[in-house]
Amino acid sequence: MENCIFCRIASGEIPSQTVYEDDYFRAILDLSPASKGHTLILPKKHFKDVTELDETYAAKILPLAAKIGQAMKTKLGCAGFNIVQNNGEAAGQTVMHYHMHIIPRYADGPQMVIWEPKESNPDEQAQIASLLSEALK
Repeated sequence: MENCIFCRIASGEIPSQTVYEDDYFRAILDLSPASKGHTLILPKKHFKDVTELDETYAAKILPLAAKIGQAMKTKLGCAGFNIVQNNGEAAGQTVMHYHMHIIPRYADGPQMVIWEPKESNPDEQAQIASLLSEALK
C-alpha cells in the first residue's frame, strides 16, 4: 500500500534505525519508545492486522521477537521484555499495518502493559466460552 507509512519504512523508502532485516521483516527502533530500546517488527508485506497475517509471516515473527528480546537482555541489560501486538483502534492500533512491539523492561522501571483483574461470573464465562467455541468450529 503506497500510502502506508510502515510499508514505506519496511521497504527502506523512509529511513529508520534498523536493528534487524531479512526478506520478510524490518525491525526498527520506535520513534516514541515506551522504554530504551523499544523495537517494532514490521512485515515487508502489508497486512492490516493479525486477522490478515498469512501463515508464513505468523510462523516467523514470534521466533524473531524472542531473538530481539534476548538481544535486549544481553546488550541493553533489561530484566525482561513485553511482546505487544494491537489489533484495531479500540485495542490501541494507530497504524493499520500489522506490527509487533518488543518493549524492554528494566528493574525499577515504570509499570506498563498492565490491567486490574476483575471478578468473573461463572454463568457469563460459560456463555462467552460457548459463543467463542461455536465460532471457532
